[in-house]
Amino acid sequence: MIAAAGMERALHRLATRRGPVKHVAALATSAAAVTLVTLAIELVKAVSRTPVISLGAVYVLAVLPVAVLFGLGYSVLVSVASMLAFNWFFLPPVGSFTLAGSRNWFALGVFLVTAVVVSGQAARSRRRAVEAEQRERETAVIAQLATPLLRGGRIEDRLDEIAAQTAAVLGVDRARIDLGPPHPAPAGQSPLPLEVDGRPIGTVYLDDRAQPGLAARNRFLPALASLLAVASERERLAEQAVEAEALRRSDAAKTAVLRAVSHDLRTPLTAIRTAVEGLDAEAYQLTDQDRRGLVETIRTETDRLSRLVANLLDLSRLQTGAANPAAELWPPDALVAQAVGALGADAARVRVQISAELPPVRVDAVHAQRVLVNLLENALRYSPPGEPVLVRGAATRAEVVLRVVDRGPGIDADELERIFEPFQSDRAGASGAGLGLAIARGFAEANGGRVWAESQAGQGSSFAFALPIG
Repeated sequence: MIAAAGMERALHRLATRRGPVKHVAALATSAAAVTLVTLAIELVKAVSRTPVISLGAVYVLAVLPVAVLFGLGYSVLVSVASMLAFNWFFLPPVGSFTLAGSRNWFALGVFLVTAVVVSGQAARSRRRAVEAEQRERETAVIAQLATPLLRGGRIEDRLDEIAAQTAAVLGVDRARIDLGPPHPAPAGQSPLPLEVDGRPIGTVYLDDRAQPGLAARNRFLPALASLLAVASERERLAEQAVEAEALRRSDAAKTAVLRAVSHDLRTPLTAIRTAVEGLDAEAYQLTDQDRRGLVETIRTETDRLSRLVANLLDLSRLQTGAANPAAELWPPDALVAQAVGALGADAARVRVQISAELPPVRVDAVHAQRVLVNLLENALRYSPPGEPVLVRGAATRAEVVLRVVDRGPGIDADELERIFEPFQSDRAGASGAGLGLAIARGFAEANGGRVWAESQAGQGSSFAFALPIG
């Protein structure tokens, strides 16, 4: 059985070949079939008393496999060869193509007609089976290609796979697919257009010597063109969606910037202008204490304005990738000390619990200071007056983690990530442009570090700043 199955597969491969190899295989198979049936009839004749004239029907066994494998033309040839062989070897006078009686002529005629009709039916059935297999193959390929093309990804990345599948369906060695309007075919290649309602989608290029089946071309290529058209439209809509989302985010950022400019810039400017006019007004009888108060207001609001402008510039640098760190080895306690010293009077509310034994980290000290100052200012802003803010430090095998812990109202779990987006206030009713935490995370990531928040509503918050150990 195994040998028979192997022979059947070999014959099928020969039958599906094109050109001289197929013709040689068909002629050899036809001759072998007639010879085997002739030998079988001779054997039956020798061991039984079956009338010779009735054994001619056995030649149908030679006609059928040739009709199935190679088609009607070769099966008709086998029918004629079978008739001649039967006449020569078995009908009197044996060894001659002449016949002794009209009865034998009639028998041969009936056999020939029967063989031709049977071979035609067999060839037609085989052709329909081949067409059904071809249609099933085309449908399977379209379904296989549709899943990744319609699910996502770029068509250009899958063109080689699509071309290989197309070549297999068309029965050629190789194919190449170009998307877009057609252009002159390269030398040695023939173009097959891919169109949908007259609109060019692409072109399939085959070798000039390739001979794809016309029916397969007429069925498969329009289906492939429709699939590529739908996938191209999906890709275009996806790109438009990305652009629309980018525009939406850009508009949101512009709106937030305008809000920051309209409120957070106007407020200090108004205070400075009012203080300057008060100092300049001769109608007011200002004491030295009043003047010192107005000067202090100018200084405070100027610092506030400078911080806001610096934050906007830092955010711009981070978003454009221009914040290049100059990393050096720094002990964590020194970084914290610099940050606390930059807080001014608020430094008295900060409690530092960091061991000098922590391993040094590799970081840009200016960037690290900005991160820690922003985290400390955020903690001081939301802690109750008089309550201290705690800074702790610990080391893992790969990182040093500095934590800024406040006594504020805490942050809801669904807000722990959103507060790090630009122009997002970290607590309800908060003032400010909402840039500090976004800038802190940006500078941390620029130095290979991380910043995140941990909190439970009503129990304060902890902001962690992790840096890789140098």
